Amino acid sequence: MSYAEGRLIHDADSHLMELADCLDPYFEKTLLHRYHELPAYRVKIGQTSWMDATRKQHRDATFRAGAEDAIMLRKNYEALGAFIREDRPRALDLMGFASQLVFTTFCLGNFGLDQSDDMELCYATASAHNRMMTDFCAVDRRLLPTAYIPLEDIDRSVRCAREAIELGASALLIPSWCPRAHGPSHVGLFPIWAMAQEAGLPILFHVGGEDRLNPTYKENGLPPVPDFHGGDDNFTSVSYMPIPHSVMQTLATLIFDGIFDAFPALKWGVIELGASWLPGWMRSMDSAAHAFMRNEERLQKLSLKPSDLVRRQVRVAPYPHEETGWIIRHAGEDVCMFSSDFPHVEGGRHPLKRFDATLEGHSEGTKRRFFADNFVDLMGCGLPEDLRRTTELSLA
Repeated sequence: MSYAEGRLIHDADSHLMELADCLDPYFEKTLLHRYHELPAYRVKIGQTSWMDATRKQHRDATFRAGAEDAIMLRKNYEALGAFIREDRPRALDLMGFASQLVFTTFCLGNFGLDQSDDMELCYATASAHNRMMTDFCAVDRRLLPTAYIPLEDIDRSVRCAREAIELGASALLIPSWCPRAHGPSHVGLFPIWAMAQEAGLPILFHVGGEDRLNPTYKENGLPPVPDFHGGDDNFTSVSYMPIPHSVMQTLATLIFDGIFDAFPALKWGVIELGASWLPGWMRSMDSAAHAFMRNEERLQKLSLKPSDLVRRQVRVAPYPHEETGWIIRHAGEDVCMFSSDFPHVEGGRHPLKRFDATLEGHSEGTKRRFFADNFVDLMGCGLPEDLRRTTELSLA
């Protein structure tokens, strides 16, 4: 029996655990050597013996024999389907989810190239990532590839988005940080939103593309605090706090500047950035709109209150440790979605148990929206049509 035990569940967040050479076959050959000079690549590729051992481990019959019983227990590179394309459909069978959005791990943040002066390499790396992701997910229509679109160079961004849609991406992933030379609501980016809306694909934000904690906060004269992985490079309790700040500001800017009304059918997803901030942020936007409406014509033109625009067009995936039931009560039942974060450690070994506990007392309709319907609404045409029929699937 699968982990989901026959329940209809769509997974808004899963990952690959790519090895360092994952982009090499997809990279523009004339720029590959420049990519190989990136510090993140050089550190990873320096672990060649480890990569060889990891590949060998996944070929070992004894190791593979235990993979199915440990589908939610083995994490990161030890998980079935973490980086071997042919294994991922079986992993999804064992999890039992109807579909699964798939994000990178190695390429999150685009290696810092968005903040560099090398826009040629920045967009070439994003393009290679998008080819790699769509190729990996092509093995099974339930696997929904995300394509990264930097927003730094408007003309290149439009071309990158067009290519990603042509490749068959199920969603366009953009950073939540503000581009260096223009706002995220700049009119030059309208063609991207128009292409996504016409294709019926959502725009997504994911952790890894946000402004990080000022590192000076860590200079407290005390020993480093370990993160989930035992090091100090990932999130800790203090660096966890600003995770949603960028997406809160970026989405508010998009709403206030009329992007949601200009593209009313376009959906926006917020993945692995938490959701406890959601009710207060919605209330704050309504307060801001009320306070400044007299002087700001853009606010007068909004078709709905900002919080209602959120309910209409934004879908958010809470962390399993958050009080999801409380978030839904205060933000509305049409916003939150389930996610597993497979195979990352942060997703935990039993996310269903944790979400079920916090949803206790909510109606079956609310639970159905959380586990399936809100995701289907977010994904639109990015989800195969037969998988979008939630009512029929529920009765099957």
